[in-house]
Amino acid sequence: MKAPLERLLSYVAVDTQSDPDAGCIPSTPGQFELARMVCGELEALGAEDIELTDHCHIYAKLPGNTPGVPAVGFIAHLDTSPALSGKDIRPRVVSNYDGGDILLNEETGCTLRIEEYPELKRYKGGSLVVTDGTTLLGSDDKSGITEIMGMLEYYAEHPELPHGDICVGFTPDEEIGHGTDCFDIERFGAKLAYTVDGADLGKISFENLNSAEARITVAGTSIHPGRGKNKMKNAALMAIELVNMLPAAETPSHTEGYEGFYHLTEFRGDVESAELIYKVSDFEADKFEGRKERLRRACEYLNGVYGEGTFSMEVKDTMRNMREAIEPHYELVENAMAAMRDVGVEPVLMPCRGGTDGVRLSFMGLPCPNLNTGSHNCHGRFECVPVESLEKITEMLVALVARYAKQANNG
Repeated sequence: MKAPLERLLSYVAVDTQSDPDAGCIPSTPGQFELARMVCGELEALGAEDIELTDHCHIYAKLPGNTPGVPAVGFIAHLDTSPALSGKDIRPRVVSNYDGGDILLNEETGCTLRIEEYPELKRYKGGSLVVTDGTTLLGSDDKSGITEIMGMLEYYAEHPELPHGDICVGFTPDEEIGHGTDCFDIERFGAKLAYTVDGADLGKISFENLNSAEARITVAGTSIHPGRGKNKMKNAALMAIELVNMLPAAETPSHTEGYEGFYHLTEFRGDVESAELIYKVSDFEADKFEGRKERLRRACEYLNGVYGEGTFSMEVKDTMRNMREAIEPHYELVENAMAAMRDVGVEPVLMPCRGGTDGVRLSFMGLPCPNLNTGSHNCHGRFECVPVESLEKITEMLVALVARYAKQANNG
């Protein structure tokens, strides 16, 4: 059986960083390169119905060997975040990790500091895959692909173990919100599934933030500053007034758990015009609506101060809390928790403060909670993954498939 570390390192060597400005799916050619690599491995494992679509979705299944066992699906994404370069990744394995700081790059002094990431202490004595401090690692979500492929390989090498159809799907452009735009659930072949995407060992997520994008434009009036009294309307300064009307402690850098936030993602402007783009998020639907309303009232107030039409706002909902779609199928979560305990991992239900392909798929009729990959500090130069987590999560996926076979036989 191919070692998870070997498989992960082969995947991160391919640049699959997505591009939000490309206007096509997939947004970058490297995603096809990785997809073709994965398809070759699937064929070698004896998977059937392998398809790589024009939009870089992979569908495949390992046929079941036991009647009456439901098909179970697993999904991960091919792309890496555009937040930091995914080109020429130079990963390094820190063996027998001592639990302290890790110097990632001698030239720049970039250091993974335990003071900032104390959770890494739990991996003392193990092995960590880290970056060289100039790129992200790509563990999000190439660790997920690694673990799914490892699970498939295990069942392919142990045909005596009972299981139903194991359906897999690998998607492009998840990081820029297009992973499921062209996803064909009927073609996928399973009526229940799991995304394997992000989070450290033991975490399961079946709820996420409701989110919206609020785009606010500010119209100013430019005039020579020497004659600006009672005439100039500085759009940039007026935009700052709006920012200061929102709670300073309700931003991503001040919140955690089930706390919502206002996230200013873009701010540009001058005297004549300005634009602010906010991500507005909360777990509870009423609080989510309240946050959007607060922004509207702030714009209305400032229009009262500076004149109607100075502030205008467009709001677009981008994500719903998948909890409402998962709760009727809560056995998916219970089975995942049981599978973790089967391999000696205590599960932790963790609210997802971002999103996965599973959010949209759940509302499209494919209930799809999210499982861990072992990754830490995704989307940045401090991204890392313990080798032992890669191995343990592969075991957990094997145990999860086995649970569905056992339940069907006992039923």
